[in-house]
Amino acid sequence: MFTFHNKVVWVTGSSTGIGRAAALAFAGHGADVVIHCQSSVEAARVLEEEVEQLGRRCLLVQGDVADRAQVERMTAEIEAGFGQLDILINNAGSLIQRARLEDLDEELWDRIMAVNLKSVYLVTKAALPLLKRADRGRIVNVTSIAARNGGGYGSIAYASAKGGVSTMTRALAKDLIGYGITVNGIAPGVIATPFHDRFTPPDIRAKTLGSIPFGREGTPEETVGAALYLASSYADYVTGEIIEVNGGQLMD
Repeated sequence: MFTFHNKVVWVTGSSTGIGRAAALAFAGHGADVVIHCQSSVEAARVLEEEVEQLGRRCLLVQGDVADRAQVERMTAEIEAGFGQLDILINNAGSLIQRARLEDLDEELWDRIMAVNLKSVYLVTKAALPLLKRADRGRIVNVTSIAARNGGGYGSIAYASAKGGVSTMTRALAKDLIGYGITVNGIAPGVIATPFHDRFTPPDIRAKTLGSIPFGREGTPEETVGAALYLASSYADYVTGEIIEVNGGQLMD
């Protein structure tokens, strides 16, 4: 059984969806949790209460993970509040807006890259001093099936950014193993979250089901087992790996 007692986990983008499910799962297995939001404060407060009801300590940090100063401020809050960080889940990300190439202006491209790719760099770098002090530090990056199949219509920038996250995961695995830190990733497929409620029309979602052997979308809770495994002692000899969680939509 997974156990994370005496461990502190920071889940970025944890007010909804996969991040929320991960925060609750880690708390349910004994971890103290740093939850994060940028604007969804009310939802984050509800999650904070749920984590505390599980008997775990919880700290809410708020800020833009694509802004270096805000990331460094949040990291300082974690150090002041908990004095340690053992596990980092780089989950924050967004499609922001679907756009075909002719409609994809530079400003939108830069914002999508910042939210999905630059954020992983900024948060990981800021958290590194704390992770280096941990016993078996763990980083799990949330990438996407889009990193390998190019994503759906209008997701050129998002798919490219997630491809960068997958490549960065492997590069960081090599770079940080000397500190005893492993870096792995999970790549969700079509998961029933506010992400698709916002960005994917119902007819497109229904059509996509035909490409999923399970015949349905996954749930956020069905993604977190892979993250728990990669952050646990069961994965001590695993680094640079990305686990596909897509109901068979894409198979190696």
